[in-house]
Amino acid sequence: MLYTAYEMNRRMGAPVVAASEWTARALQGLPTPLGRTPAVRHMRAACDILANARPTHHRPAFGITTVPVGDREVDVFERPALRTPFGTLLHFTKPSVTGQPRVLVVGPMSGHFTTLIRPTIKTLLSDHDVYVIDWHNARDIPTEHGPFGLDEYIDHVMQALRHLGPGTHLLAVCQPAPLVLAAAALLAEANDPAEPASVTLMAGPIDTRINPNRVNTSAADKPLSWFERRVVDTVPSRYAGAGRRVYPGVVQLTAFMSMNPKRHLTAHARMYRDLVTGNAVRAATTRAFYDEYGAVMDVPAEFYLETVGRVFQQHELPRGRFTWRGKRVDPGAIRNAALLTVEGANDDICSPGQTEAAHGLCTGIPEERKRHHLQEKVGHYGVFSGSRWETEVYPVVREFIASTRDRERTAS
Repeated sequence: MLYTAYEMNRRMGAPVVAASEWTARALQGLPTPLGRTPAVRHMRAACDILANARPTHHRPAFGITTVPVGDREVDVFERPALRTPFGTLLHFTKPSVTGQPRVLVVGPMSGHFTTLIRPTIKTLLSDHDVYVIDWHNARDIPTEHGPFGLDEYIDHVMQALRHLGPGTHLLAVCQPAPLVLAAAALLAEANDPAEPASVTLMAGPIDTRINPNRVNTSAADKPLSWFERRVVDTVPSRYAGAGRRVYPGVVQLTAFMSMNPKRHLTAHARMYRDLVTGNAVRAATTRAFYDEYGAVMDVPAEFYLETVGRVFQQHELPRGRFTWRGKRVDPGAIRNAALLTVEGANDDICSPGQTEAAHGLCTGIPEERKRHHLQEKVGHYGVFSGSRWETEVYPVVREFIASTRDRERTAS
């Protein structure tokens, strides 16, 4: 019913969206004197916003073609290193640069494409050789490829680490923090050479019992069957993933928007004023954010329901009950990797303390190889994007990875 209602609404609204887009273009092409009149500017701004006020379902381009390295600008090329039906391991290669520490970035599978963490990737690229797991839209994955739950997610992280080899630094953004920690623990316990050199967990739900927020409460106060009935649906027949059970991306987008509607309404009102007054730069910045924010992907139902149940309701990892394919996961098995956790002081999605909890679980890591950073004056997204990420958080991450690498070289 979710898909049916959404697509019916989308089809009914399509003529209005198309008319708004055509009108905005026509008004944009008016001669200068007429095009600058207040009435035309207001109408054009309104049509422009209405034409773009809808979700899309196609992954935006990362669009990272150059980055600064030292005192020069170098070219960046995307190259697939591994591919499965559910994700592609992308290498952001810089042919003119060698010797940088190798970093595997693992982003969330939470209704948005991995391009949402583009700012994280772009900043990291200046000083690191970056690989990223680019998750695919579940509605485009045929059911013949089977289910995708937490076990399969962890499989993908370990597979990527084994492909990249020893010495890789592992960085998780948001939702996958407990799964990334589990992957590192499993490799450590198996004495696998692919065990990461360091693990960085950024604003991730290691233990949501700590300082619970509205997100945690809404996930914990309903039975899992409620989520399966209310927010899980079946992919319609016109898509490649027809028949696959999914958590639709538009549901997640709606949930995020409803958490703070005033903020989003204020942002759109400001964008409207900027379009009217000709502040094109600021309007474009707001538009770029919402274009990315509105690009949604469906999540496999198994992954979504297991995340709600095992991470947010049962708290399996901090309670020592988390398993991977029937095997208990012990973060205390990690002894060689260093650990960094990063949190935002104003984070209302992953509260302070929830990520830091990883230190208490990783009993095998000496204290001198552990570090925690609490970033003041940022919310959830400010931990890994924006000005404070670039100027205050990233230097901590960069120094942490560099110090871990230096320690490895000294030991060898």
